[in-house]
Amino acid sequence: MTDPTTFGARLRAHRERAGKTRPVLGGLVGRSAEWVKALESGRLLPPRLPMLLRLAEVLDISDLADLTGDQSLPVASVTRAGHPDVDTVAAAMQRTAVPPGEPAPVEVLRGLVDQAWALWHRSTVERTAVAAVLPGLLAEAQRSARRLDGVARRQALVELARVYHLTQLYLAHQPYPELVWLAADRAMLAAQNADDPAAIAVAAWYYAHVYRGANQVDAAEQVLVDTAGLVDPAAGGEQLARWGQAQLGIALGHSKAGRAGKAWRAWDAAEEAASRLGPTYAHPWLMFGPAACAAYAVTIETDLCRPGEAVRRADTADYRALPSYTRRAAALLEAARAHMLDRGEVAAIHLLGRALRESVDTVRHQPFARTVALELSNRPGTVGEDARELALAIGVTG
Repeated sequence: MTDPTTFGARLRAHRERAGKTRPVLGGLVGRSAEWVKALESGRLLPPRLPMLLRLAEVLDISDLADLTGDQSLPVASVTRAGHPDVDTVAAAMQRTAVPPGEPAPVEVLRGLVDQAWALWHRSTVERTAVAAVLPGLLAEAQRSARRLDGVARRQALVELARVYHLTQLYLAHQPYPELVWLAADRAMLAAQNADDPAAIAVAAWYYAHVYRGANQVDAAEQVLVDTAGLVDPAAGGEQLARWGQAQLGIALGHSKAGRAGKAWRAWDAAEEAASRLGPTYAHPWLMFGPAACAAYAVTIETDLCRPGEAVRRADTADYRALPSYTRRAAALLEAARAHMLDRGEVAAIHLLGRALRESVDTVRHQPFARTVALELSNRPGTVGEDARELALAIGVTG
């Protein structure tokens, strides 16, 4: 009988709870199924801290003690960096009273929200950029959504939902997961109160992110399927973009669950929608378009543990076609993840460096980047040197 107090037994229990096979778990952390089996059977000693952190992230373990049996070490304290302004943004998010003052006209509010989204996409330190405006913007949007009437109130609620989406992005990959859920929930509520199908479809895209992050992939699929039918892809334009984005979200959920056929069918639908919008199309703030579909194809292949196809797609993607620093950085990090899956450490560290040049904030707050920088810091030669420089730049130490 397996000793439930050993590291191997705990690893196996968490793997089975997460519904992952040995080949899938091994692939997601860049190792083989035999390596996972050797850990679970006790033939290998527990790995070093960077790999323990990667295992914990993949298995959705919040405290490393649940895996190692040693003293408590919250995984988020290493893999998730808190932004200096997060407490100010959190206080604005948690406010329940209507902020005092007169509501802004909807046209003015919409312009302010557009400007905030432009800051997010056009800055190499996007969290720092939007943190300066989010508290005031949340107050403005909340005030207008509460105090305007009729059609103007519904339009203000749509803008409030967009502010909550941006807040969710700001809060992501920080050690405050409850605030990410709160932002997603409030965005959906605002969109539903606006009775705006297009806004509800976008709220579902962001809600699905938090469901997938919590390994609730079926819930993520359901919210997207339920809301994709609210928009008509035949209408083209904005409705087609939002329908296509929903298909992309469905594909990401299936790939995380290992359902390759369903993942690629949904991706095909998203890619066809993007193609209909034009080869250079990119939604002004959602960034849906052909370039985004190509970038997410890398994520899908990587999540399906198909390293050869993931690297092929990563190496042929046109990252410059993404008109957003943070989206380019995120896509480059996914390319690095593909190369790590394929044991291509040199390429991975090069791509991490490229991502850092696109957006310091995106790399600094991405758990994969932080854990890989730690792991590769122990390598000899150029890879180790570059990884140590990267780790220093994003604020992680071994």
